[in-house]
Amino acid sequence: MPNGKLKSYLLLHLIVFIWGFTGVLGGLISINGTQLVWYRMLLASGFLFAWLALTKTSMKLPRKVLLKLTFVGLLIAIHWILFFTAIKVSNVSITLAMFSMGAFFAAVFEPLFYNRKMLWYEILFGLVIIGALSLILNVEFQHFNGMVLALISVFFGVMFTLINGKLTLEYDPKVITLYEFLTGFGFVAIYLLLTGGYSAEFFVLSGYDWALILLLASVCTAYAFTASVEVMRRLTPYTVMLTTNLEPVYGIVLAWFLIGENERMSTGFYFGAAVIIGVVVLNSIVKNRSDNKKQLDS
Repeated sequence: MPNGKLKSYLLLHLIVFIWGFTGVLGGLISINGTQLVWYRMLLASGFLFAWLALTKTSMKLPRKVLLKLTFVGLLIAIHWILFFTAIKVSNVSITLAMFSMGAFFAAVFEPLFYNRKMLWYEILFGLVIIGALSLILNVEFQHFNGMVLALISVFFGVMFTLINGKLTLEYDPKVITLYEFLTGFGFVAIYLLLTGGYSAEFFVLSGYDWALILLLASVCTAYAFTASVEVMRRLTPYTVMLTTNLEPVYGIVLAWFLIGENERMSTGFYFGAAVIIGVVVLNSIVKNRSDNKKQLDS
């Protein structure tokens, strides 16, 4: 592997590791999911704005695009609120195991979104994943509410990813993300205002929580995103997709060591999670071979 690509590949693993660490931070920070997203989107917007200003990147976008980004910002806010709430209701391991369903949801909705036929092996893999989820549900039923919240969060995550997939073809991903974070923050702020979510305690955080939130907003959000954009320009989509599937693995292992007893799950859970992650990786391999065959036949 050429030196440049090796560096990009190692950086990609670091980024995926950071994404896996995001769930652990959500479990360690003491505030609730909605409050956490309020701080995360506000601070991440500030870090991204500073980066774009420092690099003298134009932040101008057409009004029509800004309207789309407003909707995407809402989807991201809901996705993150449900994600962190799922962690609080269950734990990091359960939530990240459910996030492996993202590839299956994408396989279902991408054909509808991009007007293509669904592939037979995607349906087969989907049935296997549903079976593995049923196993996890049977052995970890006490975490049912967290599983449901995580699955709904995954759905919203896939929706904004599909929409962003089209927007990033025309506009700078960093600029798009800045507006998405800002509008998402606006929606969360309005929601908290209407529901009486603000109080004196809302703005009083421990030094420990502040340190973790700053780490979440800077390294795990602003940095990880901008770095991932650069890496994706140097590596093949297959390499990126396959490596990204390691995020739940990194997150579950980190949670085991950093959070402790609350993350110790049953053998059935780890078997089900391994099946889900294995199917996601297998799906990536099959897709890559299928794409290579199409290129050879054309």
